[in-house]
Amino acid sequence: MSVRFVIDPLDFVRKTEVHHGRIPLAEFSRLQDFLHENHGEIGYQVSGFIDQDDKPRLRMKITGEIQLCCQRCLGGLMHRIDIDTSLLLAKTERELILADEDNSVDAILATAEINVFDLIEEEIILSLSISVRHSEGKCDVHQSEYCDPTEIANPKNPFAVLDALKKKPH
Repeated sequence: MSVRFVIDPLDFVRKTEVHHGRIPLAEFSRLQDFLHENHGEIGYQVSGFIDQDDKPRLRMKITGEIQLCCQRCLGGLMHRIDIDTSLLLAKTERELILADEDNSVDAILATAEINVFDLIEEEIILSLSISVRHSEGKCDVHQSEYCDPTEIANPKNPFAVLDALKKKPH
């Protein structure tokens, strides 16, 4: 297990620090529900800066490839992660509420300690589609040994079995 990276966000910004590294996918506990396989790593870079409005921000760059689970066939689906986002650091709850009213701004409360690992996992999850699926016709469900395409095109009458039982001699 990699070392959790915890920062004091306002101090991190004041010092304009930069931190980067790689995290194995197997270490993201909440992300596991979305994954078909948890092999590989995610690369990240977190930097602190003051924006043009003199507001503290964290910039997060997250990259990598993950194997998601298709919601249609439950097979693997390769997905490229390429996140470049900036988070406004609200110093008070009031600032956070005001920032949340502006839909163009992503803000978090600048608590004394922020776990960067948790921020990275949250950003990855937020970047995913609600229902991850292969594109139409590419899904394994259409080529399954359990699914006969002719049955989909010409469905059997569900009562045909009951009709055959009625006609069977006792």
